[in-house]
Amino acid sequence: MHDDLKEALTREAHALGFDCARVTDPGAIAQAGKYFLEFLQAGGHGDMDWLAANPERRSDPRTLWPGVRSVIMLGVNYGPDENPLAILEQRTRGAISVYAQGDDYHDVIKKRLKALARWLAATASCEVKVFVDTAAVMEKPLAQAAGLGWQGKHTNLVSREFGSWLFLGAIFTDADLAHDEADIDHCGSCQACLDICPTSAFPAPYKLDARRCISYLTIENKGPIPREFRRAIGNRIYGCDDCLAVCPWNKFAKAGHEAKLSPREELRAPGLSTLVRLDDAAFRKLFAKSPVKRIGRDRFIRNVLIAIGNSNDLSLATEAERLLADASPLVRGAAVWALSQLLEPSALKVLASRAAVAETDVTVQTEWDAAHLPS
Repeated sequence: MHDDLKEALTREAHALGFDCARVTDPGAIAQAGKYFLEFLQAGGHGDMDWLAANPERRSDPRTLWPGVRSVIMLGVNYGPDENPLAILEQRTRGAISVYAQGDDYHDVIKKRLKALARWLAATASCEVKVFVDTAAVMEKPLAQAAGLGWQGKHTNLVSREFGSWLFLGAIFTDADLAHDEADIDHCGSCQACLDICPTSAFPAPYKLDARRCISYLTIENKGPIPREFRRAIGNRIYGCDDCLAVCPWNKFAKAGHEAKLSPREELRAPGLSTLVRLDDAAFRKLFAKSPVKRIGRDRFIRNVLIAIGNSNDLSLATEAERLLADASPLVRGAAVWALSQLLEPSALKVLASRAAVAETDVTVQTEWDAAHLPS
């Protein structure tokens, strides 16, 4: 009976648009909790305080729900139809992480999870709970325990069938389903993902320091981006795909087929000159239904200005200069840095003298002080 239910569950999952579905025991990831605590103790989570809240709840799904007997892990392929690294050579265009070029995956997947959970509850007369990156659930270790793939040296999930490109969701249930075998590590001696990282965010294989990660710096980080990382960020304005894209297992990956998760043409390679002019209303309109929207206009423009500073395109200096008068100190500070990378020191000194009359923010003034103006 349990095998029949699981087979029916798998068929229903595929019918709803999931590309893979497997089941694991809720007690299968005890070791992952140990590694997670080490990550927190090293401070690798940066300012993501929500990760450090009740860490013991993450290492065992039964602390979230004592009645859970099976964890169903599901994946949706979002494989890109072109090389995500190619845009890094187009310095006047912004690189947005593949996962954020379409609709927000949370919304897309959660609807499917709820539909599958309703089907399971009705079919097996059981209780269910759904999760998609929104609770204290360690999706990647659970996905490995269920056999969807393994956590590579970059700590992300790698699949032999889908490479680096799987969105994950979980259904907890008190139904007793047959469990699948865990996958094993297939990275071997390869460390391409570690070698390509522009900011050396991996202190060792299988260990990440989020404070150095471009995804963290451009998305989670709320303040100015530390100067030591700005040049390395290049034109990445939301996230980074380098360690994912370089994985050799991507040779088996297929392009995603879900239209809502497909890249919008206007987000594949948007021009920095257009993005830097976005006010709050235009930002919200452009990124409606996109995960980019959650960082807000000011942090996004901060990222765009860092990319402008790295563009070597003097024509973009006018846009950065205009933002010296922006209402946001975060934006003004990033504009100072962008101009310091594009202008001759004498021209920068003229702008500094004008800005000094109105500038009251200490952080922005620090940017001017760091610009090495001629005496």
